[in-house]
Amino acid sequence: MLDTKALLQTAVHAGDEKRAEDIVALDMTQVSLLADYFVIMSAGSTRQVQAIVDEIETQVKAAGGIDPRIEGNKESKWILMDFGDVVVNVFTPEERQFYNLEKLWQQAPLVDVSNWDNA
Repeated sequence: MLDTKALLQTAVHAGDEKRAEDIVALDMTQVSLLADYFVIMSAGSTRQVQAIVDEIETQVKAAGGIDPRIEGNKESKWILMDFGDVVVNVFTPEERQFYNLEKLWQQAPLVDVSNWDNA
C-alpha cells in the first residue's frame, strides 16, 4: 500500500504524463480534516480530463494504491478523485477559474512538485 507522500507523487507524475497543466498541490494537514493533500490540475478538454483521471487511477493502482471514489463522469469539466488522504481535482481551465480552489484554500501551504515530473 502506498503511503500518503508516494500517493501524492504518483498522482502528480501521472497527471504530468498526460500533459496536465498548472499542477498545484496543497498541504491541507493544518487547515482541513478532509485530506492531507489536495492536488489541482487543468486539462484542455473534457476528453483530456478523463484521460488524466484514467492515468492517475492506473498508476496509483499499479503502485499498490487504493481505488478512488470518483465524482464526475466522462463528460464532466471537473472530476474529483478521493483517495482518502489525497484528493485530486482535474478541471478544464474555465471550471478551475470558476471554482478557484486555490483561493478557497489559500491558507494551505503549497507543496513543491516542480521536480516530480520526471520521477
